[in-house]
Amino acid sequence: MGEPGANRRDKVIPMTATVMDGKALAARVRAEVAEELAAFGPVGLATVLVGEDPASEIYIRMKHKAAGEVGITAQDHHLPAETSEDELLALVERLNGDDSVDGILVQLPLPDHIDEERVLRTVDPIKDVDGFHPFNAGQLYLDRPTLVPATPTGVIALLDEYEIPLQGARAVVVGRSAIVGKPAAMLLLARNATVTICHSRTADLGAVTREADVLVAAVGRAGVITADMVKPGAAVIDVGINRTEDGMRGDVDPSVADVAGFLTPVPGGVGPMTIAMLLKSTLRAARFRRNGLAFPGA
Repeated sequence: MGEPGANRRDKVIPMTATVMDGKALAARVRAEVAEELAAFGPVGLATVLVGEDPASEIYIRMKHKAAGEVGITAQDHHLPAETSEDELLALVERLNGDDSVDGILVQLPLPDHIDEERVLRTVDPIKDVDGFHPFNAGQLYLDRPTLVPATPTGVIALLDEYEIPLQGARAVVVGRSAIVGKPAAMLLLARNATVTICHSRTADLGAVTREADVLVAAVGRAGVITADMVKPGAAVIDVGINRTEDGMRGDVDPSVADVAGFLTPVPGGVGPMTIAMLLKSTLRAARFRRNGLAFPGA
């Protein structure tokens, strides 16, 4: 059988984008996780937040609420901003050794006086549900994905849900962060897309993005992708969440809806999928650890 939806290119391309409903798909993923958890048994997630960043506090509350709804026990470790790096590392090491904790999530960003890379390296790779540890990043690079960042996996899940053909497609990722851009590119490459990564030094960004059958915008700049930068009928995934005077906006200008074939809304697109895939990653980590399984390829 061919790639799901592979015949879509032979169809008439719509000029008003189909909205890719991340809320609906995320609800289904959460229901599936809850069902699997009921059969699997107790699973624990520990979150660590340092400081009083309002956005981070909101994200943590959302993650705890979602975890509780599917049956994951969530521990909240909220430390003051003046917490030393050694104190934070000691907490991470304690959570590494806590048998009731299957997943550890250190909320980023961390205060400037703490070495973020050192902290992320300290998290046990088998409990690294964010997929940020160098071991997990390397596994993804080697096409042996184990624990992968939640936002990129949510992007792929949305593309699959709407049967967007990836094999042989031209995919462009705008943004090269280790959290979204690079892992998204690796996942697309693993699905046999031809992938280009763009960034702030890319010359004539629009000339590149206009070639994309699948365009992923993940730069954190409101409206950076405009209608004239999008190939008619393309699937456009907007990862951006930007708080502006006009409210929440994505990296993609609303006018793109008149050109794209498929488009994720902001909010309601990738955001709900990120949390849903985090829950799925936590269950995956628990399966590895509880069943005494080594990571694939480890």
